[in-house]
Amino acid sequence: MEYSTLLFDVRDNIAHITLNRPQAANSINEEMSRDLMHAVLRCDEDPEIRAVILSGAGKIFCGGGDLKDFRGRGQNLPYYLKEVTTYLHAAMSRMMRMDPPVVGAVHGAAAGAGMSLAIACDIVIAAETTRFTVAYTRIGLTPDGSASYFLPRIVGLRRALELTLTNRMLSAQEALEWGIVTRVVPEDELLIQAEAIARQLAAGPTRALGVSKRLLHSGWTETLETQMEHESQSIANSARTADAREGMAAFLEKRSPKFKGK
Repeated sequence: MEYSTLLFDVRDNIAHITLNRPQAANSINEEMSRDLMHAVLRCDEDPEIRAVILSGAGKIFCGGGDLKDFRGRGQNLPYYLKEVTTYLHAAMSRMMRMDPPVVGAVHGAAAGAGMSLAIACDIVIAAETTRFTVAYTRIGLTPDGSASYFLPRIVGLRRALELTLTNRMLSAQEALEWGIVTRVVPEDELLIQAEAIARQLAAGPTRALGVSKRLLHSGWTETLETQMEHESQSIANSARTADAREGMAAFLEKRSPKFKGK
């Protein structure tokens, strides 16, 4: 499939999704949200893809929604925003639930929906100079792109309220201290380190990684007993996989496992 707002390629079982509207700060419009949805669906469906790197071309990761585009919609803007978020939210939901882990490589700035997109990744690597801001209420809008789901879970309600209501800018180091990012690295090492993590994940037991992701997310809303039942069912199902058999054999034989993602 051809994408007009993204770069997409697969190398060594890793899908590279690059937001590619650098002339517009990689801002999100209807076309990009639709492209992103289709790219993530491909990552979910292609058994050769076992990890994903999400990054942005140009000077920043993503500046949020395309306000110039929004302003031109006039009275049709509410309808348009529902269309944009329908595609965007489908992409976010699939990212969270699919087996291949997603590594976000974030540089420059992640604002509004760009911050939402960053924090929806499973692992977030940020360049030292990156800035993060929720941004929505600054222009009289409200969060989208999963921000109201992930942000309170990551930083707690009080900090989420502060970030959302004041729109204050967070440095990469503050984002690290608050748990918004996983690691902060020099900018010239950003993609190198993101790729190193993605290679490690792509060599792992892909199905078990996906189930583990989903278990951790479901634990927020389930009772203890229900969550433990999910764990029982999941580990039993995982035991049926070739990767589980290989992993246990490799451990007992004191060698490195060779997982196939099956």
